[in-house]
Amino acid sequence: MAESKNKHEIVRELINKVADITIRLGIVHQTTEDVSLDGRHITVNGERLLYFGSCGYLGLEHDSRLKLGAIRAIQKYGTQFSSSRAYVSSAFYAESEQLLSQMFGKPSLLLQSLTVGHTTNIPLIVSNDDAIILDAQVHDSVQNAVLMLNSRGIHVEVVRHNRLDMLESRIKALKDRYKKIWYMADGVYSMQGDFAPVKELYRLADQYEQLYLYIDDIHGMSWTGPNGTGYVMSQGEYHSKLYLTTGLTKGFGTAGGLLLFPDEESQKMVKTNGKSFIFSIQMPPMILGATIESALLHLTPEITDMQLELNSRIAFFNRTAMELGLPLIHDNESPIRFIGVGKPETGYNMVRRMMNLGYFFNLSVFPSVSYNRTGLRIPLNRLNTYEDIERLLTEISKQLPQALADSNSSLTEIQKHFRKVA
Repeated sequence: MAESKNKHEIVRELINKVADITIRLGIVHQTTEDVSLDGRHITVNGERLLYFGSCGYLGLEHDSRLKLGAIRAIQKYGTQFSSSRAYVSSAFYAESEQLLSQMFGKPSLLLQSLTVGHTTNIPLIVSNDDAIILDAQVHDSVQNAVLMLNSRGIHVEVVRHNRLDMLESRIKALKDRYKKIWYMADGVYSMQGDFAPVKELYRLADQYEQLYLYIDDIHGMSWTGPNGTGYVMSQGEYHSKLYLTTGLTKGFGTAGGLLLFPDEESQKMVKTNGKSFIFSIQMPPMILGATIESALLHLTPEITDMQLELNSRIAFFNRTAMELGLPLIHDNESPIRFIGVGKPETGYNMVRRMMNLGYFFNLSVFPSVSYNRTGLRIPLNRLNTYEDIERLLTEISKQLPQALADSNSSLTEIQKHFRKVA
């Protein structure tokens, strides 16, 4: 008799089923056909669509200064600088890291991506006599880096999302057994756009000697915080027990992962011992050239004006969604807007309907979210117009009742799945 399927096999089959459906419906794995992009539209399958899928929250990837910075760098250094940073770094690295450290007021290291950053950082800063507590919704790149510690027998556990009461209970249970207790979380969560309770986490770090914070704030970068340093930095001074990570691939407009450290000693240890510095190739000169220009922009008052432009669009989205009775899961000021639809079938139906009407946005579906917490994930950027937003939401309000009826669901069922009171 064949053995019953284990949990891993069941999940894998479910993921494959979701992937097959979304590919067949043309919801994912698409390619743009545009000769050039304006930040508001994309062309897919010959159709020009209003685009609400970019995490370039300030639209800086289209800024002429960043483009010229990339061109100048490639003219000076070529298309690559092919060397491990353990031997020699492109001159653009030193300038980029100096400007980024100036923005944050802390030592920094710039890597090829934040995924590479986590796999470089976490195995080095976490000792064998430490413990790790993961927020249930911390980004997959953090979770995968933590998996690398299995061979060292490091204690790892998970607490429910943003449940500080549960976190504190676990700190009390672990504090006499481990030298440090690392709580790992996101500053802004990538699916629903909700925030980590940063000020409360600082309070816990002050209260418990063993508690250290490791926060991924890539989705908070640029659109908020002093000098565009992100959501965590918008909540107060840099905490002495904070290891902050962020990235330049969203609001900053370029590429790469950024590690910030509370002191020079920690920064030097990771730079000296980090495998990505020894064994990996470095970022292309054109990316670093654009990074320098973006950092210079972030150090001017212009970044505040850009933040205000985006914040005004976020507030308009929230007001309009509320007026139309749409199930917006969080009405905060994050540029990631999430309209709950519940069942995956409702989500597939909605995205396909909206694409047929000329709109493109992301579907958050299993395994990115729980199976019946599917939602329309709509990141806003500064280049979206108020008219674009109003048209999008008005059409969603017309199509959602029909999609719910098609899948034998309702607004009440959405509220039940998200435990959201009408």
